[in-house]
Amino acid sequence: MDRQIVNNDRLGIGGVAVLGLAGMFFAVPMLMTAAFSLWEGGTHYGFAAFRILLQSPQLLEAMALSIELSLATVAALVLLLVPAMIFMHLYAPKLKPAFDFIASLPFVVPAIALVAGLSNLVTGPEWLIGTPFYLVIPYFFLALPFVYRSLDIGIAAIDLPVLTEAGQSLGAGMGQIIVMVVLPSLRASLVGSALLTLAVVFGEFTFANVLLFHTYAVFLNQIGQHEANAAAALSVASFLLTWGAMLGVLLLGRAKAAKTEGR
Repeated sequence: MDRQIVNNDRLGIGGVAVLGLAGMFFAVPMLMTAAFSLWEGGTHYGFAAFRILLQSPQLLEAMALSIELSLATVAALVLLLVPAMIFMHLYAPKLKPAFDFIASLPFVVPAIALVAGLSNLVTGPEWLIGTPFYLVIPYFFLALPFVYRSLDIGIAAIDLPVLTEAGQSLGAGMGQIIVMVVLPSLRASLVGSALLTLAVVFGEFTFANVLLFHTYAVFLNQIGQHEANAAAALSVASFLLTWGAMLGVLLLGRAKAAKTEGR
């Protein structure tokens, strides 16, 4: 007990210092950005920048497009990645290092090189080329590392072989097992993957700008060229929404863990 108290005291001293520095690192720039978004010149502060954003029809269009692209990217990732990872964990665990390496490649390939390569490689179908949903292809690769890690942790946390054998013993096919057993067990991982994908899509600028699509990030860049306060206000709002979403994932994970312990 004494040793535990000593360890807690040591953790408290170092932890307070580390958390204090980390809090300042994140909070000070955000507070300065928030103050700048409210600044109206001299010593006057107000919500003029936020009113400019609310009166801009381009904001709603850009947000709607980014949300649509996010949902399409999440659907593509779930439909392609979940079955592949289930197959890997069940039948080919030795391929996991190869999967890890492939999933990490988007981190080392520059975005401008990726968009140039995809533009030369993907030349069809005609109904996709030239439409905003063409961005789903590069967004898929950008979000792949984050979604892969989230799903990998979620699958490792459940006893996938036992769940699969139990489903097969009851006469269920692999498709039914994935839909009715595996996906509900991965609810927290799927929600986290969706929110991470949302953050990636909303923050991505290079692909949309090069391909001339007016997404949320492009709108933020454009409005920042002539309305710096409005851009700061939009950045603060985006930050709050992102942290709210992450808090939701954290609470969902804790609720699931508490429910599991209660059983």
